Amino acid sequence: MDRGAGDGVATLLARAAHAAATAEDRLGGAIADVFLDDAVRLDDRTRLRVRAVLAQLAGEVETVLRVQAARLLTLRDAASLAERLITNGTPVFARLNASGLLRDPALIREVIGRVQQDAIADALPSHAPEDRDRPSLLPRLLYHADSSVSAAAAALLAAESRRRGVAPVGAGGSSDLPADLHRHLVWWSAAALRIGIGQVGAGAVPALDRALAEAALHAIDAHVDGDRLDAVAMRLARALDPSSSERARWLIEALRDRRLSLFIALLADGLGLSYADMRAIVLDPSGVRLWLVLRALGLDRAAIARVGLALAEADPRRDIDGFVAVLDAIMATDGAVARQALAPLLLHRDYRAALTALARGMDGAWPSWDLPG
Repeated sequence: MDRGAGDGVATLLARAAHAAATAEDRLGGAIADVFLDDAVRLDDRTRLRVRAVLAQLAGEVETVLRVQAARLLTLRDAASLAERLITNGTPVFARLNASGLLRDPALIREVIGRVQQDAIADALPSHAPEDRDRPSLLPRLLYHADSSVSAAAAALLAAESRRRGVAPVGAGGSSDLPADLHRHLVWWSAAALRIGIGQVGAGAVPALDRALAEAALHAIDAHVDGDRLDAVAMRLARALDPSSSERARWLIEALRDRRLSLFIALLADGLGLSYADMRAIVLDPSGVRLWLVLRALGLDRAAIARVGLALAEADPRRDIDGFVAVLDAIMATDGAVARQALAPLLLHRDYRAALTALARGMDGAWPSWDLPG
């Protein structure tokens, strides 16, 4: 057998081994999917959108790192290495996906929350304004007498525009992730670029590593956590500083205007919860904790009914008949009792996670909180 044929056989055998491993992985995935409870399974649209958002986030960070590191290499008389970094075609997303790093629970929780929030906001029922000559919510707040309100409203409009902007993968820009997740993604992407570039001369290794590390630090420093949609929505909610009756009015108007981010922020601000925790409550299709939140904030029957009906119309997972059936029980729940039931959410997220982990390992019960009355 000649050398070329031998190499061909070796390649064929390697590909066959890879195909066997892939088949086993495919079977494992199929088994997991077959036995996954429908209640926790993502619908196809959400799953595809989550993957697209992950690809876009990785692509944006990748572009920033490639450009910045290549600029540094060029300034340091390593133009050929810079060119190689720019033209290397291995996408960061593919490498991160293969490595399993993108399975990070905090990252996936954030991206799923973002995708589901956007989907529900888009599907909220559209209502004709009661006063056709009156501007919608955010445009009206742009001219609020309080400059902190008008500035926050303008910032929220800008943040929503950035979030909704359809940018091609790798177009660059802010990740709109919380600072800690942004930092992780930047360092993962820098490492993926370093590995993806392949073998370089021994003398070029320090220059390449230095350029990528400096580019990563630049991308981290340039990230402004306060410009994220979640942070801006919370800033507007605090600036409005509504009374109990005003908060109910703002909540209803936020839903009518499809400003789900402001709806979530107004709820979070009213109870002193984080935006992420309140978003999880609002997106939960069972709605049980949301009804407690609304009672804890003192919303009346009409307001709670409007919220429940609007979310049920926007989210097909919700049981509108079930909501109507428990509406009397919701209204019979005292606000103080509702606040006490939500008390665990006021604890630090890591502390709650530790309590949950210990409870699952023991009797499965949360520590008890005494309810008033």
